[in-house]
Amino acid sequence: MDPLRALNIRQGYFTRNDVLALCYDDRDIRRSLKAKAWRRLRVGTYTHADLWPEDPEVRHRIVGHSVATKLGASVALSHVTAAVHHHLRLWGPDLSVQHVTRLDGGAGRSESGVVHHEGFLIDNDLMTRDGLVLTTPARAALETASLVTAEEGLVTLDSVLHKGLCTHEELLATYAVMQFWPGMQRVGVTARMADAGGESVGESRTRYLAYAQGLPAPETQFEVCDPLGALVAVCDLAWRKYKLLVEFDGRIKYGRLLRPGEEPGEAVWREKIREDAIRELLPDWHIIRLIWADLYDPIRTAARLRRYMVVAA
Repeated sequence: MDPLRALNIRQGYFTRNDVLALCYDDRDIRRSLKAKAWRRLRVGTYTHADLWPEDPEVRHRIVGHSVATKLGASVALSHVTAAVHHHLRLWGPDLSVQHVTRLDGGAGRSESGVVHHEGFLIDNDLMTRDGLVLTTPARAALETASLVTAEEGLVTLDSVLHKGLCTHEELLATYAVMQFWPGMQRVGVTARMADAGGESVGESRTRYLAYAQGLPAPETQFEVCDPLGALVAVCDLAWRKYKLLVEFDGRIKYGRLLRPGEEPGEAVWREKIREDAIRELLPDWHIIRLIWADLYDPIRTAARLRRYMVVAA
């Protein structure tokens, strides 16, 4: 195999220096780019076009690795870029831009698709993963939340707890240190709201919808058991006082439920049987299914939920 292609496969990219070391020159780079055989990721960094992945988070991770390698010990990957490397859930942030925090006292600036942040960092704020220096999961989640809306931030804050990468107490302690930094004012509420039971973007957004529309906070991952105490089902959200269950019905959910060799229709059928079992065990409860469109019409969706709460009150 061509050594350049092998390097590309191994690390996701190659650099101009790699090209020159293999006895190519800048004319070869220009020709390959013009022929669309190669693709420029950033200045001096390339990939074979057919090896460039579709997933925007994987792309961001690859470019982040190249940025960290080039800038070396002067920076740590941070904010959205660190969140991507920690595999946190994201909804809304701009993945076309890399984020680093200066470790050498350098000034904050933006250049060549990289935002350089000034920030106070101590050893406990940093960790090494896959050979890269990153801000810790708790800090990365909070940094990310400071760059997006509160609703978008809650998705990432729920994720860091759901993955067990920090405790809620650790998240709040980290926030206490950062609370007066730029962009952090809107993060306080969602940092307190963050819940390890938020297992998907849809569930986190539904919880934020309830908060923003003045509804009571729901329980997450509500367990339904049979009379002998055996677990029958776990529901996304529940208002126990109002005997109301909500299941977020994003299409991706059925993909997660698929068993080896199973067709999507079989997963949907199993979900129906599961819901029938819930209704038999909780006959006086209501089950509402929400879809993505409901989250984009929060006033109507909140009114729908509130009607069931009024009836049960």
